[in-house]
Amino acid sequence: MLTDPTLSGPAPAAVRPRPRLRGSVRRAGPGARLAALGGLVLALTAAYLFTDVPGSLAYALEKRSLTVAAMVVVAAAVGVSTVVFHTITQNRVLTPSIMGFDAFYVLVSTVVVFTAGSAAFLAADPLVLWAVQVAVMVGFSVVLFTWLFGGKRRSIHLMLLVGIVLGTFFRSFSEWMQRMLDPLDFQVLSDAFFASLTRPDETLLALTAALVALGCAVVVPLLRTLDVLTLGEPAAVGLGVDHRRVVLTLFAVVSVMVAASTALVGPILFLGLIVANLAYAWAGSFRHAWTVPTAVLLGVVCLLGGQLVLERALGYGGTLSTVVDFAGGLFFLYLVLRKGAR
Repeated sequence: MLTDPTLSGPAPAAVRPRPRLRGSVRRAGPGARLAALGGLVLALTAAYLFTDVPGSLAYALEKRSLTVAAMVVVAAAVGVSTVVFHTITQNRVLTPSIMGFDAFYVLVSTVVVFTAGSAAFLAADPLVLWAVQVAVMVGFSVVLFTWLFGGKRRSIHLMLLVGIVLGTFFRSFSEWMQRMLDPLDFQVLSDAFFASLTRPDETLLALTAALVALGCAVVVPLLRTLDVLTLGEPAAVGLGVDHRRVVLTLFAVVSVMVAASTALVGPILFLGLIVANLAYAWAGSFRHAWTVPTAVLLGVVCLLGGQLVLERALGYGGTLSTVVDFAGGLFFLYLVLRKGAR
């Protein structure tokens, strides 16, 4: 006897309802999601390079391509370093910036202006200033990590506590020196604290890109090891991971990448927090082979999209770092209140 397929049994393929778009996105694999982000990055890049050109297209492309390159380098440094930092610290709220790296950058710049004056700060060779800032920040982090992991009782939790305390101390000491500066010196120093992605020095950009590429070359072979580190130290050690060596190596890579990008464009406090947590939600996989590139592409989307809004919609009515820090601060509070520190 014939039966009505709508009353019993599964519906034939021809009459099955099509899935909604949201369900399709949820079922999309990590590769498809990453490809979608890549397409969005290409669209934003084309919009930034070729739209609203006031004069010569060749001149505009030359200048704007440097801005795009700086954004890609900064996004790669911040995205990779933050995801790696979250994995080795087992905490998705803390970032290298919150740990005090940016505060140390502010302290170094403040000391230079306080001791030598704003005229010497402006007249200094950008390459020398960049090299000094990177060397001092990396040296500080290496000394800190070596001291904290020098004994058997040292732990990541102690490192986090010391880093936060030192970051608070650096900010307080910088503010104390800034209050004694001449108003002109203070203005010059304040301008240096706002991240600028639209006028990067070509030589410094190339050097920063080289350091970031070197850091990525160290991280890529350890992506599977990072997957194991998400299980925690006891499980990772039980699975054969040399936890101490791997963690120290990754901390050194994070320090170099954050120091180089910060010295290039200035501090962007909450960018890493935003792109890393969005990457965990979007990637559709816990594996670092997907979350790390997703974080990098999301960083490019945030920077390029934000710059497009500032230039084309707001007429340069503000700075990109201010917008990112404001949105990141709200996002940080959301994570603390809704999910808590993990």
